[in-house]
Amino acid sequence: MITTQFIKDETGKKLAVILPMVEYEKMLEDVEELEDIRLYDEVKARNESSITLEEYIEKRQGNNNA
Repeated sequence: MITTQFIKDETGKKLAVILPMVEYEKMLEDVEELEDIRLYDEVKARNESSITLEEYIEKRQGNNNA
């Protein structure tokens, strides 16, 4: 269970939230994971051709030897 505290203005409107560090860090990890998933989905939607890591390394080494 998340224990949260709120900072409110004089009218009672919530302005900010105070979270335990553990919960904050978990939220950051979750946001980063969602961003990774979003980027993955974006790249997959391009339907671009791909090469293996080995093919990429060979290509890079070939360009450096030219």
